[in-house]
Amino acid sequence: MPTVTAPTYRSGAESIPASDAAATLEERATALAFLQKLATEVSKGTVDLPCFPDVVVRISHALADPSTTSERVVTIVGAEPRLGKQMVQSTAMSYAMQQMKNEASLRGIAQPLTELWNKSIAVASICKLVAARTKLSADEAFLTGLLHGIGKLYIMARAVSAANGLGGEQAWMELISGWQASIGEAVLQSWGFAEQMCEAVGHQDDFDRRWKHEAGLVDVLIASLVLFDARNTPEPRSIATEGINAFLSIGVTPADCSAILERADEEIRLIHEALA
Repeated sequence: MPTVTAPTYRSGAESIPASDAAATLEERATALAFLQKLATEVSKGTVDLPCFPDVVVRISHALADPSTTSERVVTIVGAEPRLGKQMVQSTAMSYAMQQMKNEASLRGIAQPLTELWNKSIAVASICKLVAARTKLSADEAFLTGLLHGIGKLYIMARAVSAANGLGGEQAWMELISGWQASIGEAVLQSWGFAEQMCEAVGHQDDFDRRWKHEAGLVDVLIASLVLFDARNTPEPRSIATEGINAFLSIGVTPADCSAILERADEEIRLIHEALA
């Protein structure tokens, strides 16, 4: 059964901007209660994502079953039978996110959905490049990057459809980063995704993660998120790898990071074209 843990004080504090426009205590209390309710639901295996195509969930469950044949996958989605499971899931998830972006009932969060979609594509592309330097599957790393923000997607979609709303928008945006990883992990567990992918999404903010001799998907995702942030800074870029053990685990040096970012723009462009 999936579980959701409350964010640590550190992650919760880091998600709160220091400004005069901070949400009121009442608004924050309402948003926190809403997030705790969502956490309880997904911990029980209840995942209700508005406007999310049912076929995508059926694909995820089918691919999670070891007895599922390629012919069965083709029947569900009409996919090319030579495609790997991760690529089928990536295509299905990108289709679902595109559908949600265009849904009239979610128009109020169209902009953050678009931003999340663009970030997901970028992080997925970087994950693929990083994983290629390890023994891990590049396709699985790509799918992990694509889904790293599923918790944020889930929270936003449920918040906009909440009958009573959440008060000020800033109230729940302040808290969302502290909860999105654990909620995302629980959502993916409920959908039957591989445990290593669920763990990577759930621990994507664990920059203090201990060094491991062999890299895991979580190391790839953490490093890719750091590189994503660096990509969005003006030249000359400063890539803050020091003290982040994920880079040691995957064996990527600052020079490697620069090379990865040089290739990232083209990869991201190609992925946007492929998944458009």
